[in-house]
Amino acid sequence: MDYYAANPGPVDDSVLYDQEKHVSAAVWEGQERGALRCHEHTSKLDRWLLTDKQIELVKKAGFGYLRLIPAISLDNPLISALVERWRKETNTFHMTVGEMTVSLEDVAYLLGLPIDGEPVIGVTYTTCDSICVKYLGKSPDSGYTSGGMVKLSWLKETFSECSENASIEEIECNTRAYLLYLIGSTIFSTTTGNKVPVMYLPLFENFNEAGKYAWGAAALSFLYRALGNAALRSQSTISGCLTLLQCWSYYHLNVGRPKLHHDPIHECFPFVLRWKGKHSGPTSNRDVAFYRKALDCLKPTDVDWCPYANISHTVIPENILNQLILGRSKTMLICFDKAERHLPDRCLRQFGMHQTIPEEVHMWERKTRGVDGGVNLSGKLEAELNEWANRRFHVVEAEEDLDEGEYMNWYFRITRRVVGRPVSIAAEFERLNAALRDIAHIADTLSTHGMDEQQIQSVTRIRYKAHECLRDQIGSSITVNVENSENDVGKRIRGKERVRRRSVSKRRRKDDDPDEYYALTSCTNNNNNAQSHLYSPAVADDVDGGQLYHVENEVVLPPQHLCLDVNDVAKDCEEAAAEEADVDQLSHGSEESPGGPHAAHSSLENTEDVTCQTDNTVAA
Repeated sequence: MDYYAANPGPVDDSVLYDQEKHVSAAVWEGQERGALRCHEHTSKLDRWLLTDKQIELVKKAGFGYLRLIPAISLDNPLISALVERWRKETNTFHMTVGEMTVSLEDVAYLLGLPIDGEPVIGVTYTTCDSICVKYLGKSPDSGYTSGGMVKLSWLKETFSECSENASIEEIECNTRAYLLYLIGSTIFSTTTGNKVPVMYLPLFENFNEAGKYAWGAAALSFLYRALGNAALRSQSTISGCLTLLQCWSYYHLNVGRPKLHHDPIHECFPFVLRWKGKHSGPTSNRDVAFYRKALDCLKPTDVDWCPYANISHTVIPENILNQLILGRSKTMLICFDKAERHLPDRCLRQFGMHQTIPEEVHMWERKTRGVDGGVNLSGKLEAELNEWANRRFHVVEAEEDLDEGEYMNWYFRITRRVVGRPVSIAAEFERLNAALRDIAHIADTLSTHGMDEQQIQSVTRIRYKAHECLRDQIGSSITVNVENSENDVGKRIRGKERVRRRSVSKRRRKDDDPDEYYALTSCTNNNNNAQSHLYSPAVADDVDGGQLYHVENEVVLPPQHLCLDVNDVAKDCEEAAAEEADVDQLSHGSEESPGGPHAAHSSLENTEDVTCQTDNTVAA
């Protein structure tokens, strides 16, 4: 088996230093979280009736193209599988072919938002009344607000229709409400339900000034933060512009990409419109595991590094074309308190360049918005704002005639190669179970003739531990506590009671259904059946993020919960044999009749009796 299939990495954790918190660590341990809940609220955007005057104001504010984007059905499993490969340490996807990311260039092409301009930052608010009255002319009822957020439903119910004869003030208020609804439904969609912070409203006070903000950079910063949060093993939701993320995947990866019903030769801008309407392709039976496997097996031929190269730039607005150079800017992206690094030097192939080993990414503090209202975040993000101000001085350039082999050798050491297990935990459990049965069978059938006392003790100990481990897997365990003698006494009593209860239940099974009883105990009375199906895992259930296996109406823990590693059985047996007097007595009993008919036969039922006798010995 490939080394990386057993050890998915990173081998060198200097880059992915938060691996233990990442969802891929949980997936490797068998803790599936299913598809993420995706928060985007675009389904009712088309119910807003904008007048010609409102559309003009929306264009001035920089959202003339974003408003054209239709509601696109989200593929939650695909998005969830992509999140499993997102790393907040680098703000990139760690694919099998190298790092990739959603860049400023992608935002410009796909959404048509400006990626150059003033940073989207301002004053925070904890209440909505005064700010809504000032910029919308109305204040929502208390049921429509939460802290500094207002419900999208209130905005739509109150401002979605504007008369052609309305006053300039009313038109502007209704347009601000629409813009707040638009960004709250798309690029700044949150996990709080259908709410949007009112802190964006002052940025729409003057529509011409609003058009000078780098809304595309803010949208990408927001998405980066949402991806980083969703990639934590404890999360179950994701927010941000998921239409951008999904369409980015459609353009760059041949994974889950739908077949189009229309001819895309004559492209419409923004390029997200390429995926407008219905398209073919089976998606109903594709879950997270399906996409995870596809990404784990991603080949270079499945990647389109420069998907916009063959698209005619004649359809791209001039102001967007002039800003595309910043798609390669190594800078800080800002959206109020969400400041995230944009690192195109890690994804140079997306810009038609050869990939080199990127510079080290230093850890940075992700600051969050304070709860106090009236706080201007500009004073808290001085360093980040300075980076953005110098963005034009940090545009990455190409290096010619480079061998990317050195980069890939480095990359494979610092990355997480695969997310899903090549061999399932259930299969690993069965393999370990089979190995335990083999050990038990060998110990049962091994003749002690000619062995000295120490060797006999070791064989007996191996036999005991193997059967103990198998017995524990079908619903019993020995609790060891050497610090509390009173607890020890209670455990002895409870242990004997468990054995008596098992004996009673076995007698009942024998009386009720003799065939079933003898089938269950066939491995006890006949060592030739030592590999009985009694220990075979059947149905798996999720329990607290892990799995339990039902075995003949008993519950079995997965391999990480087994009482013993089979690779350490012999060593453990030899060390323990010399310390346990009761085990010595058992060993002498075996020595007295090494060639007897029962010397090569040990059953689970007999093991339970032995366990009852040795509970105290193990605890001693």
